[in-house]
Amino acid sequence: MFLDHVYKLKKALYGLKQASHAWYEQLTKYLLNNYFQRGHTDKKLFIRKIGKETLIVQIYVNNIVFGATHDSFSHEFANEIKYEFEMSMIGELNFFLGIQVKQYDNGIFISQSKYARDIVKKFGIEGKSHARTPMSTSVKISSDSAGKCVDSTLYRSMIGSLLYIIATRPDIAFSVGVCAGFQSNPKESHLAIINRIFKYLSAISDYGI
Repeated sequence: MFLDHVYKLKKALYGLKQASHAWYEQLTKYLLNNYFQRGHTDKKLFIRKIGKETLIVQIYVNNIVFGATHDSFSHEFANEIKYEFEMSMIGELNFFLGIQVKQYDNGIFISQSKYARDIVKKFGIEGKSHARTPMSTSVKISSDSAGKCVDSTLYRSMIGSLLYIIATRPDIAFSVGVCAGFQSNPKESHLAIINRIFKYLSAISDYGI
């Protein structure tokens, strides 16, 4: 042990803040050198086309999610990447970033029923009466300047949780979008609509939708 020495690393060690960037740069270089093209909008998306077949690779931190138009194309890439890097294969994708993925012969079904149940429980809506629609069509939403103020931090937290789930629940997108406009000064009337949206989510998540 040389406590008075400073060491220069030959490579980034796992756990250091530079490690993830170094890993991404190394992986990116490998993919670009092996006939992949980087996505224009998402720079962590890579596409390789050979004839009519397509392989798509998505990088997320130190994880790689990939799929192809033909199973053999995916298997070849799995063997190729394991040979180049020391990594393990988890298997078929079934859960990613709070999104559940079910793959069938005729297509892929994604949902966030688990995430919906989690946020319903988080905000104490679990066990409350269900709502058949996220927002009543007869309700007129305004700034409600005369209304009673509510905790803006809680309100924003609820909005943030709902904004993430609209990726797979476009049926609540309009209601959440309207309520999101009152985050600076939320009132009880706005919170009542948010609670109704959660009650609606509670109903659909009970059926695994």
